[in-house]
Amino acid sequence: MKEAIVQPDLNVEIIDSEIPVPKDDEVVIKVVVSGSNPKDWKRPVMSKKAMNSGDDIAGIVHQVGRNVYEFKPGDRVASFHQMMSRGGSFAEYAVSWAHTTFHIPKETSFEGWFLLHRIHLGQAPRKLTEMTNSGLIRVFMVEAATIPLAAMTAAMGLYQRLQGLSLPWHPTTKPDPLIVYGAASAVGAYTIKLAQLSNIHPLICVAGRGTQFVETIINKDKGDVILDYRGGDDKLVANMKTAIENAGGKVEYAFDAVSEHGSYENICKVLDHETGQITLVLPGKDYSAIPSSIKQTTTMVGAVHADMDQNEFQKETGSPTGNTDFGYVMFRLFSRGLSQGWFRGHPHEVVPGGLAGISGALQSLKDGKASAVKYVFRIDETAGAERYRTN
Repeated sequence: MKEAIVQPDLNVEIIDSEIPVPKDDEVVIKVVVSGSNPKDWKRPVMSKKAMNSGDDIAGIVHQVGRNVYEFKPGDRVASFHQMMSRGGSFAEYAVSWAHTTFHIPKETSFEGWFLLHRIHLGQAPRKLTEMTNSGLIRVFMVEAATIPLAAMTAAMGLYQRLQGLSLPWHPTTKPDPLIVYGAASAVGAYTIKLAQLSNIHPLICVAGRGTQFVETIINKDKGDVILDYRGGDDKLVANMKTAIENAGGKVEYAFDAVSEHGSYENICKVLDHETGQITLVLPGKDYSAIPSSIKQTTTMVGAVHADMDQNEFQKETGSPTGNTDFGYVMFRLFSRGLSQGWFRGHPHEVVPGGLAGISGALQSLKDGKASAVKYVFRIDETAGAERYRTN
């Protein structure tokens, strides 16, 4: 199979590798579309090691381990690959754990969803052939590839790290203001979408170039607002204070999907200093500027693969269930939401050339060029790769 190895300078070497074989609880997936995330450039650059750093998978089950009972060869799935492990998504075949794999809807549900979504975005189909059955399947896989890592990061932060917010199946009936900083990013946008399911409002969303996109996923009737950070920190903080006064005068929860460039400093100027909680997404940073009276956590999405980052309740009770089980449940909720139409992927750009397009896309991520968009790669556009065919 063809596999892309990202070098520390972000050049990419496409090599021939063996198709991986699943362990007992793993699934090997024929990758139709791979997504990408900022960590995909950060890992090789910061570690100075070459690697297949992709983790977002959408494709067809190729082979399953002997303990896997939910999936079989031929199933259409999306999955979150375990970071820094073998079999990443920048390849024709990838490996993932069964519990972080989820079904994506069958082709019978694609057409209505596809048309509704593309009309909503003001986009026409790229080609008439995309309206065929196989094209609709492929387009849906493109959308599904935007979900795994970013949506699970949002879920983990919102429900496992920020303690006290209502889960989607038990939505709150009282105002619960939440700051979402970096609202146009994939993690920020999924945080908003999940908050909507939990009826968490008003949402105080901070965005810049992606403001127009964020407008499509908030609910102004419930008090949600968007604040533009590009006017400077002082103006932003003043606007946040005004928004909080309009929301009842107090905000206790903040999801910082940026976690740099002054984001958490700005948040902490308005977050309640007695009961406030903030969760951040960049590990290993110096967050000493956050007042000690504000509870801070770092959302590490890798915890759904290895429960090394237990929440406080699991530590206190010794419960056998934890982040891995949370991941299992939430990925299946995403699947159900996709099937029923109340959960959506993130806006995306298909980078031409398959695996050959990864280098340029990662450089664009590094340079901060992406706003309200995920870069995705159709693997069969790679020179020498097997063409994707529907059954």
